[in-house]
Parts: sequence; structure tokens; C-alpha cells
Amino acid sequence: MQLEIMPRKKRLPAGRAPLLLLLCQLVRALDVPLDSKLLEDLVQPPTITQQSPKDYIIDPRENIVIQCEAKGKPPPSFSWTRNGTHFDIEKDPLVTMKPGSGTLTINIMSEGKAETYEGVYQCTARNERGAAISNNIVVRPSRSPLWTKEKLEPITLRNGQSLILPCRPPLGLPPPIIFWMDNSFQRLPQSERVSQGLNGDLYFSNVLPEDTREDYICYARFNHTQTIQQKQPISVKVISVDELNDTIAANLNDSEFYSAKSNRERPPTFLTPEGNASHKEELRGNVLSLECIAEGLPTPIIYWIKEDGTLPINRTFYKNFKKTLQIIQVSEADSGNYQCIAKNPLGAIYHTISVTVKAAPYWIMAPQNLVLSPGEDGRLICRANGNPKPRISWLSNGVPIEIAPDDPSRNIDGDTIIFSNVQERSSAVYQCNASNEYGYLLANAFVNVLAEPPRILTSANTLYQVITDRPALLDCAFFGSPLPTIEWFKGAKGSALREDIYVLHENGTLEIPVAQKDSTGTYTCVARNKLGMAKNEVHLEIKDATRIIKQPEYAVVQRGGTVSFECKVKHDHTLIPTITWLKDSGELPNDGRFTVDKDHLVVADVWDNDGGTYTCVANTTLDNVSASAVLSVVDVPNPPFDLELTDQLDKSVQLSWTPGNDNNSPITKFIIEYEDAMHEAGLWHHQTEVSGMQTTAQLKLSPYVNYSFRVMAVNSLGRSLPSEASEQYLTKAAEPDTNPTAVEGLGSEPDNLVITWKPLNGFESNGPGLQYKVSWRQKDGDDEWTSVVVANVSKYIVSGTPTFVPYLIKVQALNDVGFAPEPAVVMGHSGEDLPMVAPGNVRVNVVNSTLAEVHWDPVPLKSIRGHLQGYRIYYWKAQSSSKRNRRHLEKKILTFQGSKTHGMLPGLEPFSHYTLNVRVVNGKGEGPASPDRVFNTPEGVPSAPSSLKIVNPTLDSLTLEWDPPSRPNGILTEYTLKYQPINSTHELGPLVDLKIPANKTRWTLKNLNFSTRYKFYFYAQTAAGSGSQITEEAVTNVDEAMASRQVDIATQGWFIGLMCAVALLILILLIVCFIRRNKGGKYPVKEKEDAHADPEIQPMKEDDGTFGEYRSLESDAEDHKPLKKGSRTPSDRTVKKEDSDDSLVDYGEGVNGQFNEDGSFIGQYSGKKEKEPAEGNESSEAPSPVNAMNSFV
Repeated sequence: MQLEIMPRKKRLPAGRAPLLLLLCQLVRALDVPLDSKLLEDLVQPPTITQQSPKDYIIDPRENIVIQCEAKGKPPPSFSWTRNGTHFDIEKDPLVTMKPGSGTLTINIMSEGKAETYEGVYQCTARNERGAAISNNIVVRPSRSPLWTKEKLEPITLRNGQSLILPCRPPLGLPPPIIFWMDNSFQRLPQSERVSQGLNGDLYFSNVLPEDTREDYICYARFNHTQTIQQKQPISVKVISVDELNDTIAANLNDSEFYSAKSNRERPPTFLTPEGNASHKEELRGNVLSLECIAEGLPTPIIYWIKEDGTLPINRTFYKNFKKTLQIIQVSEADSGNYQCIAKNPLGAIYHTISVTVKAAPYWIMAPQNLVLSPGEDGRLICRANGNPKPRISWLSNGVPIEIAPDDPSRNIDGDTIIFSNVQERSSAVYQCNASNEYGYLLANAFVNVLAEPPRILTSANTLYQVITDRPALLDCAFFGSPLPTIEWFKGAKGSALREDIYVLHENGTLEIPVAQKDSTGTYTCVARNKLGMAKNEVHLEIKDATRIIKQPEYAVVQRGGTVSFECKVKHDHTLIPTITWLKDSGELPNDGRFTVDKDHLVVADVWDNDGGTYTCVANTTLDNVSASAVLSVVDVPNPPFDLELTDQLDKSVQLSWTPGNDNNSPITKFIIEYEDAMHEAGLWHHQTEVSGMQTTAQLKLSPYVNYSFRVMAVNSLGRSLPSEASEQYLTKAAEPDTNPTAVEGLGSEPDNLVITWKPLNGFESNGPGLQYKVSWRQKDGDDEWTSVVVANVSKYIVSGTPTFVPYLIKVQALNDVGFAPEPAVVMGHSGEDLPMVAPGNVRVNVVNSTLAEVHWDPVPLKSIRGHLQGYRIYYWKAQSSSKRNRRHLEKKILTFQGSKTHGMLPGLEPFSHYTLNVRVVNGKGEGPASPDRVFNTPEGVPSAPSSLKIVNPTLDSLTLEWDPPSRPNGILTEYTLKYQPINSTHELGPLVDLKIPANKTRWTLKNLNFSTRYKFYFYAQTAAGSGSQITEEAVTNVDEAMASRQVDIATQGWFIGLMCAVALLILILLIVCFIRRNKGGKYPVKEKEDAHADPEIQPMKEDDGTFGEYRSLESDAEDHKPLKKGSRTPSDRTVKKEDSDDSLVDYGEGVNGQFNEDGSFIGQYSGKKEKEPAEGNESSEAPSPVNAMNSFV
């Protein structure tokens, strides 16, 4: 049981010691809950819990069931009255009462009639504490009578007249639903002109010939019995006045259902309601329906206003084409004058409906049950309202209070009964009846006087689990009479609650507004009154809130893609959450594309309708949290559609279209393409682009084109598919707008002129019969233009022209309509012939051993007989100056562009004999060669010796063998040999310098140290200086005596073991050494060598000159290949295989490198060069392990 919950609550102030959480001890009523355990020993007066409606319409084909259920302790007994007198159930075999209930069942299906049991029934439930009564239940069987038979005459009327077809259904219970249909059970169409009134009649504001039919049938549907009745069909014929004779026209005046008005236009007249004013009365809470139907021609329109106010916005509805005004939940404030206005072009009429809203009784305060303890006071209040004001009357246990047994504790004051100092005999059930002419209200309320000690109804040791920072409500439902006081304690020792964090509700519930972890514990509720005390313990646990620590995020995905939403949840370890995903607040689609994992929702192959809001909901038994994210599905736009061509002119047309769906990505532009079905069917061309905000475009057109257009929409994801093609539009033919382009005149032979041009395409032809007028004349002559008209080709050859003469040329387009505008004049030349004269006065200036400068005089322009392309130098090496190395090399060619009269020859070999000649070049080819010129190059430094080998090592000598340099570049004067020892720690000894005659290829060094490593530096010299060096290393042999001693001790076992250990150590050191050397490490000798390199080769300065295109004579047709750029001497002073010291790369950067007048490269260098032998080795190979071992001994 629990206290009646009042809307207010009390907060306990701080500082009260002990602070008791007490219920206010007001003398007040108790609500006795129907707790099963409490009701076992607690008496209670009867209470009606279920009853049949006041107006009870029954189906006469089924048994009659009149309900009456009640509760109470002890269980009540039931009795019935019928039409105000006792209904003896036992005397009627057809009537039975449900056991433990007052519900009656009247078995009329076996025998009997429903009409026999019509009447007013009332049920009484009684026990020792009082009697409760039901409403007066009026039982009536439903009725669905047939239409009375009548003969309906056909109706004939003129076009435009008004008409009312009456329905007049039979009276039924309840009233039927009316509708009009034809013989095929199809509803008749209704409109502003034809509509059904509230009374069921069918109104025609004016008739039309199509209203003629013979099957206007009114149907009445009785829902209670599920039956439909129909009226006899009505025949209507609408004719024009011309079809009537005078006799028929006279008879029309006697018609009952229509008048003989003319079919001419007329102002409105009301068909219903009649007159200018009427009155309507409605009950409060019902639906107010006001109707105005007017006739007239044209059909009138109906408007509604309220004269003294405005129509309620949320409760006003219009039905039947605004002919019916409905206001739902009508109240007294809706009373007033409502005006309907019927209007057509010929006038308007008005009708005022005065509305009065009456009210059956309705409760303001219904009486409530009272549970009092002996000696307490209380009151029953019964307040109702209505229009007119209802009358209040009281009953006690079903008997008017005026004749009920007297009770000294009871005093009646109008709508209130006041009780003072009640006793147990004061217990009773009181009925309040509020009635007026529109109905009544009946309410039962008992007064139950009890003397009961406190009882706590909340289960003992109830466990409450609450989320931290949320309110905690600990129940202490109680009952007792007198009303108990409630106090709460916390903890096993019963310490009273003293903090200002608790709120006590009047129903005994303790509220902790913001529960914290320290709120966990055991709480005790104590209830006390003068008859005793009761207590109960409950337990509170505070749990951590469930949180979403990783929320799903807004996503944009293209159609067909995959999207993943993440939702990570943190929760109290004692709670088990369930993760649910929703889409737009509903369940996810039942689709295999949606995959839910532990923390993720994955949507694959995304469709358009997958867009929306996705929500992750984490639920536990105590709380739930959610987080949402929006998925926007985007894609390229859908194609535009509904293409239309308007404003079609000769050279323009307007194209309009309807954009397709932008698929959530705004359209930025539209691309318009066209197809020329006449000239290039199936090939679409770009026409123009317009902004994404436009849906029309003014297009410029060309003549004689059969246009079709299509449109593509573009957004940030790409372009749509093309739209369907528009209709075709053929423009008129016109003369060409443009002439051919790329007009040129070049001769293919010395005596012709080939005129070429880029022809117009079909789109540019502007009409049929496209041709070209080709015209030419000599530039420097006085000849007239020579013209010829040719077909649609791109070339014309003029024969018999002088060699290489300038011509003026023009090509004009024309078609069947006319000529294009005057074309531009271009200049061309007739064919070229080979030059006739060779360059003269060829001079050679040798700059250094690898470079020479050539000068010549220009050839007269007239003798060139073509476009001057440049001069070409042929040169070749005949033999070496020493005549020891005679060989023939291929001719090389250098071409110098334009009108150059000098150039540089790079890459020459030193100490060589060269021959050259010069030729002029035009577009046809080369002219005759100039007389050969011979020149010699001076000596240069030699290359490194081709090889260096060290043979026959002894204890104190080494023999060196070598091959001379592959390119001596002069006469060798001597060789220089430098060497120095290297000890075991890689330190360098003194350097010995030795000169060797140039004719030697072998040399022996004596008086060397035994078992010692030496490093050798060897190079050749000419008069020009020292060449590149080659290096090598070698080791002298070990002393023989020491070797014999080693043989002697080598037979000893201890020495074998020692040597194995030493060998292992040496192997490790060698591995380390090899690694260091491979990584570029240097030992001291190397460092000194780099610091004091012997040969010094100075770079050659460039002289003023120009370098031409360089190639071999045999490789004129080959591709030119760039030369690699390199230095004359490697940085580590070792000699590598390389080409001549003066390579072309020193003067340019590849095939097309060029020099300026000061000697930089301007031509192209190409040609095959003989593969030269290597100049030498970078260094000798690494020492063998045996030699290394000897060096460590």
C-alpha cells in the first residue's frame, strides 16, 4: 500500500539533529491500494470496476451481455433492477449471472426476442461495508428497416437547372450511413456542382447533359447489423429547351423536385438551409457540423466566417467541397453566429446560422474514496458543470440520502459531505448524481473507517541500482490508519540522515537528487502511528554511466561505395551493454549489405535510399546513450531530361532542359554537345558550357548542319551520362564563313609549285558542293593572278615554274550558295635545286692539339637556288705525324646552321694530320665541295700506359713489364717510375723517382727489401708534358734461411696449433680490412698519394670559335647520340679508359648542344668513333691473402 502521491514534495533542511524524514501528519484521506496481501485481511467497501455503456444498443441476433464487475473485501454480492423494480434473475431461465460477478447473460439465441428485454437496467454491488451502484443502462436492440416501396417517376429537366434527389432513409438504430451509387455499385462522382448533403439528399447546383442516367440509387448502411438497404433507382434526363415542345415545357412547371428556371446564367440561391437565417444547437465535446448548399449558374463557391470572432485554427475542417464546416471538440466558446456566403460572377447571397452550445454534466471534481481512522475528519466533494447547470443529489449505499439511515458524523452541505469524528459504523458507499436535461453523471465513493497499525508494502531488501549523477528514488510504500509518519536512516548502525541532499516525497519515497559513489549503502525506512511501528531495509548501488567514447561521424560516400561508422562504448564493468544501430529512428533494413560488428556498422554497395541518420544506441539495464551521424550518399548527377528547342532561327536556337537529381552534390555546370547527323553521324562535339544554375542556353549555329543536342550535368564527383538527344534541327545552307587554313607553297621539283591547305570539314562547308578556288602569281612580277577551281581536295600542283621563285598564293572556299570571304595571301616558293657554287677562301686556325677554327667566305644567294640551311664541313684524319701509326679514319661532318662563315672543330686527336672541305646546304641538298685544306695538330700529353705487370719477384728484386700508351699523342720522350715501400701498418716509406728511356717496355728493380710490399706509379711523357699514371703493388719473397727454419718448426705440433690461431686472427683482420676498403677507406700511402700527385694536367681553355653539328660521314642516317661529360683525370689520380682528352662534351651538352660566337657549341655532334683500348687501370687488384700474410711476418 502506498500514500496518495501529492504533487508537492518536501526537502529536508540541514542542521536538524536528528533529522527525521517525516510525513506531514495532516488529517487526510488514505487511498487503499488493491494489494493482494493487504486485501487478505483488510475490509473495503465495494467499487464498481466495469459496466456496460449507458446507451447500450445490442445486436438482436446475438445473446445479450450486460456487464457489471466490482471489487471489495469481503467480495460483494450483486443484484439488478429493471425499469426501476427488482429484476428476479432466478425466475427467468434465459438469464444467468456470471459467478463472482454481476454480469448478466440473456440467451435469446435459443429462444426469446431481444425486444422483450428492452429496458433500463441498474446493478448493485453490496458487502458489509456498503453498496455501490452502476449507471442506468438503457438496453435497446438495433434496427435496420427496409425502405417503403414507392413508385419514382422519371425526372426530365432542362440543361442548367438545379436538382435535389431525395434519399429519406428509414429510421434505424443507430442511424445509417448514406451514400449514392449506380447499378454497378460504383460511387457517383461528386464535385462543387454535385454533392451529398448531411441529410443524405443529392444536390445539383446545375445539371449538365452528362448527368443523364437511370440509376441514381441511395444506399443506407447499418453498421451495427452489417446490412445495406437501397432505395429504388431514380431516372434523370437532362435536355435542352430546343428539344422540348410547348406541351412538355408546360408540364415541367408541376415537377416536385425541380423548377422550370431558364438555363441562362443566374445568381446563387440556397437549396439548404432555407431562408436567410437558421439555428443550430450542439452539445459540448461533440462535432459541430454546419452546411450550406447553393444552386446557380455558374456553380457558386461557398465561404465561411464567424461574425463575432475567428474560426478556431486547429479544430476547424472543411468537408464536401467547403459546403460543410466542422468544428471538433466544440465548447461553449464556439457559440455565436456563423455566416456562409455563396458567390458566383452574377452575385452573392448570405445565410446566418446561430449556434448554441449546450453541455451535459461534466466533472469538475468527482468524489474520491476516503480511508479514515476512528476519530478523524474528512469530506466528499462532488462538483460538476453543464449547460444548464446540473443538479447535485446524494445517495448512501444506493438509497437517496434523505431517506438513508442517519449518521451523526455526517453533514451535507450542497455538493459536499463533511465527516467529523468518524467511527467504524460510518463506513458506507456514497453516490453523487449530477444531472440536467442533456444527461447525468453518477460516481461512487466510499468512506472506509479503519484502525490499522503501519504496514510497509515495499519488498524487504530491495536492491536499487542507479547511474552516478542521476536521481535515486528509494520506495517506502506504506499503509496504516491513522496515517503513519515516515523516517529514513542510513547504515547498519542506524545513523539518522543529516545532510541536505535528500528529498522526502509524501508517498514515503526517499530521493537523492544527485547520487554519487558514496551514496552506496543500506537505507532503513521506519513507519509509525499510535498503533505500532514497521521498518524495512533497502540497498542502493551506484554504477558508472555508460558513455560513447568514439562516436560515429558524418560521412559522405559515393553511390556503390562502402562506409563504416564506429561506436565505441565505455560502461560499468558490472553492466553488460547491448549495441543497437538505427536508421532514421527505425530498425536497419533487412539487407545483407548492412554488417554490424562489435564497434562498427558497415554499409557496402551504398544506395541512394541508404542516406539518412544512423544512430548507435548503447543500452544497459540502467541507462542508455546514443550518438548519431548523417550519411550523405552522393554521385554524379542523373542525366538531364525533357530537352526542348525553341526560338529556332537560321543561326541560333534556344535549348532548354530539366536537370536530373544532383545526388546530394550541387550541379556546377552543364555541358552541351551537338551531333551533325548529315556530315558526322554518331560523332558528338563540344558546343558550350553554362552555369549549373541555368536550364536554358542560346546556341549559335552554323548553316547546313542537321543538329541534335544533348546535355550532361557536372558536379564535384564528375559528369552525368548524356541526356537523350533532342529533336533534330536542320539549318539552311549559306556560303562558307571561313577559308582553308595552313596554306603553303613549296616545290617538290625544281620546276613546280605544290600548293597545299587544310580543307574545311563538313560542318564548316555551310552548304553542298564544297570546292576551292586556288590562285597564284609571282611575287616580284607583274603577272595577273592565275586561278583554278578544284574539288574538295587539299593539294594543287603548278608545273613549269622557274627554280626557287617566290609566289603569292591564296585559296578561297566556295559552295553552291556562294564564295567565302576574300582569303589571306601567303607567300611560297617554287622548287629548289642543288647549290651551284662552293664556299671560297677556306682557312684553318689550329687552336690547340684538339681544337681548330675554320673560316670561309659565303656563297652568293642566287647560286644557292633554295633556302639556305647552313654550311657543312667534312674532315678526316689521314695519318699520324710520326708515321708510326698509319690508319684511315672515317670522315666526320659538322653542320653550321644559317649564314655562319666560321666554326670550331673540337675533339681532334693531337699530333695528327687532317684534311677538310666546306659545302653549302639548302633544302634540296649540298652544293659542290671547296678545295681540300690540310692542317696538323700539335703534340699533347699521352694517355696512361696500356698495362703494367710485375713479374719474377725475388728476395730483393722485382721486374716490371708494360705496354706503351694506346694514344701517345706525340713522340714519347721517357717514362717515369715512382715507388715506395708499405709496412705492416700501412705506413708509406720514402718515394723513389726513376726515369726510364722511352724505348723500354721492361725494367728490373734491384736491392729491394725482402718480404716487403711496394707501390708503383708509372706514366709516360711527351714534349707536351706527363700523361696519366697507372699504379700497381707487389711483394718481394721471404728469406730462404728463415723459410728453412720455418719448415723445421713446422713439423712441431705446438707450432701447427699456434699458426692456426694466428691464421684465424689474420683472416678476421683481413675481413675487416676488406670491408673498410670497400667502403672507401684510405691508408696513409693513399692519402699521401692524393696529396702529392705526380702528373699535372691543366684544363684547356676554350678559344673563340663556333662548333657545328658533328657526325661521321657513314652515320648520316643514324640518330645523333649525346656524349657523356667527364674530366680529363680522375680525382683519385688513377687512369680510366676514356676517349681523347678533348672531347666534344667539353664544348656542349649533348646532341643538340650549341656554342656562341666565342667558341661555345652551336652545332650537332654525331658520328661513329673507333673503340679505343683502355688507357690503364685505376689500381692493381687487392693483395692476395698469402702476400698479406708475408707482410705481417
